[in-house]
Amino acid sequence: MEYSSYVKFLPVRYREKVVEPESTWWEWRGRRVHVARAERGDAAVRVLALHGAGGHAGLVWPLLGIAAGEGVSVAALDLPLYGDTVEPKPTSVRYRDWVELVSDFVCAETESDSRPLVLFGASVGGMLAYEVAARTGRVAHVVATCLLDPADPAARRAAARWKALGALPRGVLSGAGRVASGVRLPIRWMVDMANMSLDPALSRHCGSDPRGGGVWIPVGFLTDFLLFEHTPPQDYQGSPVTLVHPAADRWTPPELSVRFLDRIAADTRAVLLEGCGHFPIEEPGLTQLADTVREVIDSVRPL
Repeated sequence: MEYSSYVKFLPVRYREKVVEPESTWWEWRGRRVHVARAERGDAAVRVLALHGAGGHAGLVWPLLGIAAGEGVSVAALDLPLYGDTVEPKPTSVRYRDWVELVSDFVCAETESDSRPLVLFGASVGGMLAYEVAARTGRVAHVVATCLLDPADPAARRAAARWKALGALPRGVLSGAGRVASGVRLPIRWMVDMANMSLDPALSRHCGSDPRGGGVWIPVGFLTDFLLFEHTPPQDYQGSPVTLVHPAADRWTPPELSVRFLDRIAADTRAVLLEGCGHFPIEEPGLTQLADTVREVIDSVRPL
């Protein structure tokens, strides 16, 4: 798994703290799913990282590999279409496949291991973590850098590179999903990869990564996400949710995530990461992120 090219963008004092992952594999509905792991047998808590659109396990690993160095068991999935996961039918992948895959993975992991499991969702992975927690009831805590609810028209406009696409009526999106569902386009054409980071070099690297931002995805995946009906926040009965939204995010404004968080019927907390863009690697926000994840881990640690 390629992750070192992302580590070099971290502040110097964090680079040597990132633990090298081990590649493992999990079979799911004909797919060979890549799972990066840093297992600590004596760890009391586990963290599972979920990437977003244009990401993969190697991209989020620098943010969670630090936790592995502090004695936490960490895993990160390559979701279908991304990373090293083997996807036999790329034109048929939909967002709901991600929801079902992660839900099944969480259930399998918690059946075989009773330690508390924290979900860390980056970008679109934040909403995915929220939905999986709501569906499975097996997650100890959700930490999300973003809670972009596609039911919110402002969130749809923010998610799409071309605001007119995000503003299309649901009926038009549904029709486009049926007509062009299998047509594959570069993800960077559809989402604002140029604002992935405040560092233009990192944004370019993310956008050209053949396992991440350089992937071609089916139109049906995008329309399925934009039309997907997540668990209404007022009906949510899952674990506590902590939002760690980058304060200087030029892609998905923090207020959109906070607006959704405020409606969640559970214990919630919001931490705005100072000086951070969508990919939170800047200080002091990165240290705020590390401290917040550490606090969450301590809060779910068995007595």
